[in-house]
Amino acid sequence: MSDKFLDRYRNESSRLPGWDYSREGIYFITICTANREYLFGMIHNKKMKLSEIGEIVKTEWEKSFSIRTELNCVIDTIMPNHIHAILHIGHISRRDAQSNICRDARPPNCRDARPCVPTIRGDNSQTGVAYRSPKSISSFVAGFKSSATKRINKHRRSPGEAVWQSRFYDHIIRDKDEYWRIRQYIKNNPANWDMDRFYNGEGGLH
Repeated sequence: MSDKFLDRYRNESSRLPGWDYSREGIYFITICTANREYLFGMIHNKKMKLSEIGEIVKTEWEKSFSIRTELNCVIDTIMPNHIHAILHIGHISRRDAQSNICRDARPPNCRDARPCVPTIRGDNSQTGVAYRSPKSISSFVAGFKSSATKRINKHRRSPGEAVWQSRFYDHIIRDKDEYWRIRQYIKNNPANWDMDRFYNGEGGLH
């Protein structure tokens, strides 16, 4: 997948004005390490091989979804210096979310191919930049980063050292075509690592 795709579908830490990020929807997110450092392992034969820190991240990532029952991970991949995922907020089981039958983003050959176009919520005093809904994507990312950072810094005996970029990338998936295109990008990310915008050519590939 080209950088054009990434530039088009990821907006660094931009919130859609008026949109409640805790309401039902399907979201594409990317969380990067501080300075895009290779912390989580390397790509070997087009597959991700996790480091000890990568294993910690995987454990904390999976644990987050057992705590946040309103949030389902449809697909994800841990890369040497970032995580990609499609997340779904809504009242369906995790198994259903992972089966790709998300209600508003159906497979291309599905007869009911209604577009997933979010309805913008009206004015609310709790939608400012500083406000973080307790069941929102931002709240989830903050909680995950915090728990993973504690374990990582304990492992490497470096309390206070930065693990993550302060911001993260997000995109509201609005239709089935976006959903399947982004899903395929995530699935193929390890195989295409040397063409990825986060690959800096130094390490991370073996």
